[in-house]
Amino acid sequence: MRFFNTEGPVNCDKHYCLPPLTRFKLPELLELIDQEKYFLLHAPRQTGKTSCLLALADYLNQDGRYFAVYANIEGAQAARENVEMGLTGVTQAIANAARWQIGDLEGQRLALELLPTQPAIVLLEEFLTRWCATLSRPVVLLLDEIDALVGDTLISVLRQLRAGYPKRPTQFPHSLILCGVRDLQDYRIQSSREKATITGGSAFNIKAESLRLGDFDKEEVSTLLLEHTQETGQVFEPEALALVWQLTNGQPWLVNALAYETTWRNVAGRDRSRPITAAAILQAKESLILRRVTHLDQLADKLQEPRVQRVVEPILQGEEIEGVATLDDIQYVLDLGLVARGSKGIQIANPIYREVIPRELTTIMQINLEAQVQPTWYILPDGRLDMPKLLTAFQAFFRENSESWIERFEYKEAGPQLLMQAFLQRIINGGGRVDREYGLGRRRTDLLIHWPYPGGVQRVVIELKLLHQSLARTLEAGLRQTWEYADRSDPEQAHLIIFDRTPNKPWSEKIWRRAESYNGLPITVWGM
Repeated sequence: MRFFNTEGPVNCDKHYCLPPLTRFKLPELLELIDQEKYFLLHAPRQTGKTSCLLALADYLNQDGRYFAVYANIEGAQAARENVEMGLTGVTQAIANAARWQIGDLEGQRLALELLPTQPAIVLLEEFLTRWCATLSRPVVLLLDEIDALVGDTLISVLRQLRAGYPKRPTQFPHSLILCGVRDLQDYRIQSSREKATITGGSAFNIKAESLRLGDFDKEEVSTLLLEHTQETGQVFEPEALALVWQLTNGQPWLVNALAYETTWRNVAGRDRSRPITAAAILQAKESLILRRVTHLDQLADKLQEPRVQRVVEPILQGEEIEGVATLDDIQYVLDLGLVARGSKGIQIANPIYREVIPRELTTIMQINLEAQVQPTWYILPDGRLDMPKLLTAFQAFFRENSESWIERFEYKEAGPQLLMQAFLQRIINGGGRVDREYGLGRRRTDLLIHWPYPGGVQRVVIELKLLHQSLARTLEAGLRQTWEYADRSDPEQAHLIIFDRTPNKPWSEKIWRRAESYNGLPITVWGM
């Protein structure tokens, strides 16, 4: 039986899959190849790049006009700045791949002949020149994980490819595809032999195009999931299909991971007579986050990089990014797939990432809170959350702990919002969930609590804002924004929290509570 794949390339005989060659515009790629172009294909990790490259190589080899060789050169990353070791690794990876994929033994013989005699700075160029000259068809070379290489090793690979470019198509690859997470223009290569940072564009200025492999669209998500239904008869309820799209925005790994979790890891889901429900999808999402699966763990690791922080922190705050991050920072985080451009500007790429990021940034704090905050303290006799009691407790907690706890955050500027979310997460872990909305320039963070209880599902809106300019103006904007979010969310209660970070202002003036309303909606406002 096939299954949803979350590790390595897709094999459509073993895995549910969208045919890899449909993931990009095949005619456009074939045109570039026919025109002897050298170009890039890039996309975030675990979006299907390798699967697509392998399928393209197989397609070209079956077509019979070219020899297509796919080589993953990530192993040469271990060489770091050791150019000799790195170029040896790249050369051998290509020769080994040629033997496996097109049955060519000459590449391995040439590699063994050249390695002891050629200096590293010309080794790859000389190998490709001699190797291509021995083959009866033009070569299309697909090099995966090119941006795993660093420093002088990466510079040398790019410059040797550029040096051999005029010899194509008979004595150098007819066409070349470099594949990685980032676009070449974002490569900022710090050479140990040159003082200035070298850009990928200047080291490889023969690039014709940069193509990006996109996420699944809504129809593709449904098509993939329904392959399971067609094969097993197990139905994804319409609400479940919609929720997978809503939570992932089509990120391929997340789609497959949610589906695998519900149809294989979940014992109840293995019963093919039971439909996959929206509740099962939510349970799967929580399981993935709590297990810190590799994909999400790698995502969390990237949050520690300064140029990622310069983009993500203003988003968490809802502040402007001007003067904080550069265009290179923004492009880098876009290429990583952490953020995306949409109708509302730059935002965290999908709701799962929106949940993972604050939870990862406050993991230690949540552990500390386990002894200080018990969810049962804030549950009413009918099973609903006692929100006034909860927020009163957070006020006291914030007053006593915020200065010391926020200082421990790497994302200090977003500290108040993160502290609130950590406190809330400790309580919501008892059975509910929190939807989060934030983005650049919104000057607010929107939280929507979903809390199941015997009588239904309690929904509560909490709007977080930093005091900006004056209390009157912040309150005016905050009430309107809280009403707008509540109007879309239909909550039982709405709360607005205003964090006052004015230096040296006494807590007696920061801590307060008042009842307000906007367009007939009661809104409790909390000062902190």
